[in-house]
Amino acid sequence: MAETDHIDYTLQLEPDHVLLLAWHQGVRIEADNARAAVNAVNEFAAGDRYPLLVKMANASHLSRAARDVFVEPCAASKIALLGENAVDRILVDYQLAAQPAPCPTRFFTSEAEARAWLVEPEQQTVDPHADDEQSGPAGLLGGSPS
Repeated sequence: MAETDHIDYTLQLEPDHVLLLAWHQGVRIEADNARAAVNAVNEFAAGDRYPLLVKMANASHLSRAARDVFVEPCAASKIALLGENAVDRILVDYQLAAQPAPCPTRFFTSEAEARAWLVEPEQQTVDPHADDEQSGPAGLLGGSPS
């Protein structure tokens, strides 16, 4: 399992081909370390796209400038945000309403449920007016399970 360790987070590829970004205890997420994390995900993916599990509960602060960085497209095909409680959920719901994510993104309090969602195949839609079956992702943001 490949791993990148940074002063503020750890990034590793899990056996189920999910990238895990875990913020360290008490870290303040500002624009600079948010940008470093996004760049690390993109470098790690090397042109591929991976589902991304973000363990965010340990962070002590997420700045407005950092939130602006996180809405930019990156190598994540889906993002599961793993928090611990209703406060984390409210913050994520507010952020996703204010600035929609660049790919399907959901909040979870259960790591098992987050991983299950990340590895499930994308739902596909079929254009009834197309001659052959062309498909694409059903929608960007789903509900908030867990």
